[in-house]
Amino acid sequence: MISSAPLPPRAWLAVGLLWFVACLNYLDRLILITMRTSVKGEIAMTDAQFGLLTSVFLVSYGILGPVGGYLADRFNRSQIIVVSLFAWSAFTWLTGHAHSFEELLIYRALMGISEACYFPAAGKLLMDYHRDRTRSLANGIHLSGVMVGSGLGGLGGWIADQHDWRFVFELFGAIGVVYAVVVWIFLRDRPPTDSVRTPGAAAAEPAEAPLGLATSLRALFTSPAYLLALCFWGLLGVGSWTVIGWLPTYLTERFGLSQGAAGLSAMGYIYSASMVGMLVAGYWADRWSARHPRARVWVGIIGTSLTVPAILVIAYSPSLPLLFAGLVLYGLARTFPDANMLPILCQIVDRRVLALGFGILNMLAVFVGGASIYAGGAFRDAQVPITAVFTGGAVTMAICVVLLWKVRAPAAPASSPSPSSS
Repeated sequence: MISSAPLPPRAWLAVGLLWFVACLNYLDRLILITMRTSVKGEIAMTDAQFGLLTSVFLVSYGILGPVGGYLADRFNRSQIIVVSLFAWSAFTWLTGHAHSFEELLIYRALMGISEACYFPAAGKLLMDYHRDRTRSLANGIHLSGVMVGSGLGGLGGWIADQHDWRFVFELFGAIGVVYAVVVWIFLRDRPPTDSVRTPGAAAAEPAEAPLGLATSLRALFTSPAYLLALCFWGLLGVGSWTVIGWLPTYLTERFGLSQGAAGLSAMGYIYSASMVGMLVAGYWADRWSARHPRARVWVGIIGTSLTVPAILVIAYSPSLPLLFAGLVLYGLARTFPDANMLPILCQIVDRRVLALGFGILNMLAVFVGGASIYAGGAFRDAQVPITAVFTGGAVTMAICVVLLWKVRAPAAPASSPSPSSS
């Protein structure tokens, strides 16, 4: 039964504060893609090397993801988030001062390291504050910041057309420093005891001794449901980055759009729809889960299924209006599994290893995603049509549907929740 007790203090404040951090994180990831022409015009590199800039970020982010998750399971999550944001800001600013491909490569790798601790810590902090009746919506709102940041990433190409690509990184590095101070002042972990609980608020789960690394890994990798979720999330990264990584280039080459127009179209249509999709998927899953324990899984299955025809429309559309319709459908549907992945993990793993489990999921996703981006650049150098790459992404998404359908919670809860939080 889902509790109707009020949420604890700061539950929605935490969502709001972390929304903007997520926005900044993803804006920086994608603005480089939309400024391809400007960056390559100043710093000599091949298409494969340009793809490597994104790949090295994803790989470094992935390698440190489990480390960030393990730290978030054991230490103060709000402090980890603040340190991560300060580091992100510094490396963003330094990216705008790179003068060689090697410098860009180093700063993008360091950027990945700085972000690795953020999402596991933020995800677990939100799951601490929110219980079954609001988990998907809280997670969806938080991740809608990712969509807004990704959509604003399309501004990178436009600003580079008007001014200079370096200014973009300097600006957002400075914004990040200021906002890190705001987060440091207002963000707090949820207290682990009921001693500070307001009357009628949902009881916090009692503090439990953290698990050691070996025990934590054993708890995750002996879970069939977690292993299936891991495969699903990894292949979802392949399909997603196959589309996003080369979409601006595809719009420029296929339909003759300028760098700025291609970036704004690719990111704007997808991520505007994605922001709506996050909220719809979160609200829908929370309501449906009150009646059906697998509701969050089914919402993810429905969304992932819809991405398959959407990608094919994008790849083979004869006109821009139809292609834009495909972008909207893809953006809307692709968010359904994202909004529900953390709440699904809450159902299938011990909450003491939740952040580590999520960090490992991200590690696999970014490894295969980074490889997909680099492979896409290599395919471009070999004159392989982007439509063929997109078709492979659609097939990957179809496989993801089957994997997610097989994810089932264990017969007994992974950890015993308090009565008021069940």
